[in-house]
Amino acid sequence: MAIEKVKEYFKRLGIDGRVLEFDVSSATVELAAQALNCEPCRIAKSLSFLVEGAAVLVVAAGDARVDNAKFKAKFHVKAKMLSPADTEALIGHAVGGVCPFAVNDGVKVYLDESLKRFATVFPACGSSNSAIELTLPELERYSSYVEWVDVCKLPG
Repeated sequence: MAIEKVKEYFKRLGIDGRVLEFDVSSATVELAAQALNCEPCRIAKSLSFLVEGAAVLVVAAGDARVDNAKFKAKFHVKAKMLSPADTEALIGHAVGGVCPFAVNDGVKVYLDESLKRFATVFPACGSSNSAIELTLPELERYSSYVEWVDVCKLPG
């Protein structure tokens, strides 16, 4: 199970005790916000794409949406999310628990600027009923991100 992979990864970093597991689903931004009793915008959702034949994760704020023009300008391809089957095969986590931790080799992780509004955010931990609260420097450290990008737009 992917959550066990994430917990093992976090154990090596000394933060496995910070993983939160719920009796309810946290598979969507709305469900995760309910489980955590926080605003949906603070959920750090991991969106999976195929870019030049490689799996890519973009971690964005829960209220952000991919801006197709910005995505194409950055990655030089149209934003097309992976199917659920391809996500699990290429990223290493099933939809609902996709996170930027303990991903398959070769997956590139990008953090979207939409997250920079918050002191802490809540990404999933490999299952549809888990999360961890991290500061942005911790998210950078534990996700092994490539770079910050601006490929999303906020509502309004």
